[in-house]
Amino acid sequence: MLPVGDEIALVAAATHRVLAAVGAGDGLDAPSLLPGWTRGHVVTHLARNADSFTWLLDGAAADEVREQYPGGAGTRAAAIEAGAGRPAAELSADLERSARRLAAAMARLEPAAWGRQVRLTRGEVPARALVWSRLREVEVHHGDLGLGYGPDAWSEGFVAVELPLRIDGLAPRLPRGTAVRLVAADRGSSWEVGAGPASMAVTGSAAGLLGWLLGRDDGRRLQAPAGLPPLGPW
Repeated sequence: MLPVGDEIALVAAATHRVLAAVGAGDGLDAPSLLPGWTRGHVVTHLARNADSFTWLLDGAAADEVREQYPGGAGTRAAAIEAGAGRPAAELSADLERSARRLAAAMARLEPAAWGRQVRLTRGEVPARALVWSRLREVEVHHGDLGLGYGPDAWSEGFVAVELPLRIDGLAPRLPRGTAVRLVAADRGSSWEVGAGPASMAVTGSAAGLLGWLLGRDDGRRLQAPAGLPPLGPW
């Protein structure tokens, strides 16, 4: 885990990149890389995610535990659907404003409040966890826009921290009786995960391995003599 200030800086840089990509192009009504979603859906999701995190951080500041999406998952889905078809300029402006509000919420949170609990849809976590969660959202969904941004463009800071996190949670995603040996050739690092009679070797760059573990890379750039094992959802 990095100092919170360093993580906030990574979020700011990743946000700058996705804002530049969204603002530079049109075609936001075109399909994204996510089944059933246009690029407008992805942009709207990122904006509403930022607003939900601002809501949670402001709750932490007030020592209140709030629901991430008041009204539940249905309200969240309806907001994304309603906003997805807006003109490109409106989508871009929405993303920029929501990101600015979130940055302000992070900046004004007192140090003691970072340890307070917030309630995500998956359960309660310390407010501190929202910073890294936002970084993951921005980096991964920037790639989902299908605008040429992918694992190889992910920041070094993101890959260095996120890859071990994904590896820590890999064992339950593997088929029963399967073990893998992951090798990040560009870092000289390796990990043994799972239990089985033989270990399947998977070698590639750290970013390539992370892309595969996050379901954002088909693994063709990885070396896996015995093939890549199917993975459960992360």
